[in-house]
Amino acid sequence: MIGIFDSGLGGLTVVKEVFRQLPGYGVVYFGDTARMPYGNKSRKMVTRYALQDAEFLISKGAKVIVIACNTASALAFGALRRKLKVPVIEVVTPAVEKAAAAGGRRIGVIGTRGTVRSGVYESKMRLAAPRADVIPQACPLFVPLVEEGWARRPETVSIAKNYLRPLSLRRIDSLILGCTHYPFLKPVIRRVVGPRVQLIDPAHETVKRLKELIGSRPDLSAGLRRTTRHHFYVSDLTGQFAALARHWLGNDIKLHQTSLE
Repeated sequence: MIGIFDSGLGGLTVVKEVFRQLPGYGVVYFGDTARMPYGNKSRKMVTRYALQDAEFLISKGAKVIVIACNTASALAFGALRRKLKVPVIEVVTPAVEKAAAAGGRRIGVIGTRGTVRSGVYESKMRLAAPRADVIPQACPLFVPLVEEGWARRPETVSIAKNYLRPLSLRRIDSLILGCTHYPFLKPVIRRVVGPRVQLIDPAHETVKRLKELIGSRPDLSAGLRRTTRHHFYVSDLTGQFAALARHWLGNDIKLHQTSLE
């Protein structure tokens, strides 16, 4: 199966893209809701959690791992690639390449504190588009707002205006949604930054990369089971998470609670 993990709900945006771009492939998902958010934790702790998440998915039959978390992609991808025996895909590089291809000179990046502090987008963008100016902005409240189901609340609009005002003042051409939770807030973000700014969704770009990988690897394609059955696990199952997950993916998904400690 395709293994996908995140600190919580955000990785379901990647799952939804898999359903759209790779229909028929089985997904096993883990959301580490008991230990979220990852964005305010150290590299050592994020790497430890990410390895546990990935190893759990492999134990459930995953033949490829998608790190559907920008913080874990920024801080733990190298460790996972070295230690795991299956292919690993992260969400940062596909988004950077999409932004570089768009040709804008001023590229905004919003993410958790951990992602922004890592500088991963700036370093990758220097290679992909050396002349581009990358303007990062930490938005630490966005993840808990999504997890609480507050995507349409007026308070969320006010917070988004506060976070995104510096980017608007810099007249950015494109904006990378540097956390897989953020596509849940797309209508709010679009309202704040206006129609001129191109929004780059890491979920869409990452699954495009996954599709290319599967197409180029007959051994991987053969190892992935074609099925309409999917498995969803969380480390803490709350009614709020269940309601949002079923609303996003459909009422027929079943969630299971498991502990990795």
